[in-house]
Amino acid sequence: MKLTIDRSDLLGALSHVQSVVERRNTIPILSNVLLSAGPGSLMLTATDLDIEAVDAADASVDQEGAVTAPAQTLFDVIRKLPDTAEVELEFKPENQRLSIQAGRSRFALPTLPASDFQTMVRDQGSVNFGVDALDLKRLIDKTRFAISTEETRYYLNGVYLHIADSDDGKKLRAVATDGHRLALSEIDAPEGSEGLTGIIIPRKAVAEIRRLIDGFNGEIGVTASESKIMFTAGRAVLTTKLIDGSFPDYIRVIPVGNDKFLKVNNSALEKAVDRVATVSAERSRSVKMTIDDDKLVLTVNHAETGHGLEEVEGQYDAEPLEIGFNARYLLDVSQQIDGEEVIFEFNDPASPALVKDPADPASRYVLMPLRV
Repeated sequence: MKLTIDRSDLLGALSHVQSVVERRNTIPILSNVLLSAGPGSLMLTATDLDIEAVDAADASVDQEGAVTAPAQTLFDVIRKLPDTAEVELEFKPENQRLSIQAGRSRFALPTLPASDFQTMVRDQGSVNFGVDALDLKRLIDKTRFAISTEETRYYLNGVYLHIADSDDGKKLRAVATDGHRLALSEIDAPEGSEGLTGIIIPRKAVAEIRRLIDGFNGEIGVTASESKIMFTAGRAVLTTKLIDGSFPDYIRVIPVGNDKFLKVNNSALEKAVDRVATVSAERSRSVKMTIDDDKLVLTVNHAETGHGLEEVEGQYDAEPLEIGFNARYLLDVSQQIDGEEVIFEFNDPASPALVKDPADPASRYVLMPLRV
């Protein structure tokens, strides 16, 4: 294998695939990226056996072939080369090294045979559709913060993607929850997506998908089967196994009868919560909200860490209410709000609150209260 490739093209393709590789691996080949040189291009493939990322870049290929090299080291070397460098890659069979040359820079990396590299078996997709990259980014960004990190409830360790019925037609809906909060966002169902009955995309794959489409403008191809889903952005392709489990009936926890409404400036609320939470207990980070007469008072009382109080103006005309929330969860939701104001819908201190963004009616958030 011998080729010449533009440094920026190689770095772009490497950045799409190398992050899939686990830093600590008991299987050496999984620490490597597969380099396959064909007519006019170099294809790169990385996998952790659950996720596979593939991308390609134009190259001047003198000798076709394939080899694997350490993904992280190769990425770091290429990243530190001058921006305009032309990179020469050549596999040297005599010492089983990948030679890298760019200007006055010379490197030689250890390799493993391409035949030892395990690629993911592709399923025949039962659902194929396209979705605009900006829409997919929004579905991910509005929900992934609520993904559970508790491994015992593995079925919550991802984003639930499915087709849902609504008053104005079918929607492609993304939902994530950790049992303490829930995030939901949806778009009009793309043509061809109607057969998507419900899949759970793992947390790591969600992050990789978001990285894949970052900066990409255009349509993302989606192919889903019962066990895998594949996303295609230009020449970059990411395939991931799905979580084999049943996502809970989340509709039951979304309140529909909350009749106490608080409208407040989102930026003011976020800053006030952040300040008052400075003295909250680290484990629960509980903040009490006292709402009455168009005024919201945030308080924290802790015997060891101290006392904090913040007042925020708002619009509220129901009976006085005291309710507690995890400060971190309040801040996470505030960071998803696009408009200047945020609306909280309450029932009583023991019932979940529904949070809405007037600027984004396609997204909703649910927060479970804490005892304060």
